[in-house]
Amino acid sequence: MSGEKQGTQADPDFEDRIRTLLAGDASALRPPPVPYPEIRRRGVLERRRRRLGVTGAALATLAVLPVGAYAIGGGGGAAVTPARPDPSVRASARPAPTPTPVPSGPARPATPGQLLDGIGYQQAADGLDRCIAYNRANHIAKDPTYRDLGTAADYRIVLAMKATGDANSPGDGFSVVAVRARPTPARLICTVKGGEAQGLNTSLGDPFGDSLVAVAPDMNAGRLYQQSYLDKGHWKLPFRWGFVGACRGSVGKVTVSYGDSTREAVLDHGWFVATGTLDRQVTEAPRVRGYDRTGKLVYDSDQDRSYEKTLP
Repeated sequence: MSGEKQGTQADPDFEDRIRTLLAGDASALRPPPVPYPEIRRRGVLERRRRRLGVTGAALATLAVLPVGAYAIGGGGGAAVTPARPDPSVRASARPAPTPTPVPSGPARPATPGQLLDGIGYQQAADGLDRCIAYNRANHIAKDPTYRDLGTAADYRIVLAMKATGDANSPGDGFSVVAVRARPTPARLICTVKGGEAQGLNTSLGDPFGDSLVAVAPDMNAGRLYQQSYLDKGHWKLPFRWGFVGACRGSVGKVTVSYGDSTREAVLDHGWFVATGTLDRQVTEAPRVRGYDRTGKLVYDSDQDRSYEKTLP
């Protein structure tokens, strides 16, 4: 003790030197400052790496799930929420049903003026169908060799008009005239009364026959322009009349004179159709004239020996 005290007293600067040495060693052992910018950068990179890993896993899951089953949520990165399927997407769409074919009716006339007295196309077509059914039931059923008239769709309606009843066929109705070109040329004149077909008249084959005339008046057109011979001189007036016949392609105009009037006929696919109203008693049949496209007279029923010029 006495020695230490003596040494200390002998070297009063010794304690100061020891403290100085210890302080220097402590300074040398102090850790370096923490690099905060580098730590923050590494943390950001690590979060990005984790986010990409979660997103990839979600995409891999979507690859094996049905389309539209899930969608990745935004913001949180790892959130996955159910999504509604797109209503426009169908896993198995039903094919559209095939429409049932609708049977076509007869062809319409060339002009609306060939449907007269308030008789529309549908009524005329229905009347034609009834007439063909009447022919099948009353002729073919009784005589298998009688030729079938086909269907209404095979024909063209060329005239429909009021039918005035007479002593031989009482009751008013309407008449329908239809023609066809194939498979065999045909012409039908039929009267419908009370929804039933009556008095069907048909003509099959070439309407010109062996004749070379340019115009061929229908030999049964009298069914349209005269009343019963039982009422001769006492027809019901006014009386709607009609006239039909065939004409060749070289014909450009046909006129029909009846009573005190002359009417120009409508040309409809190789046929001519004329109508009018009779307001007086007559004894002579209509007079038919045909002209070519230059206006030259090429047919006159007054010069046709096969044409009946007076009424029975």
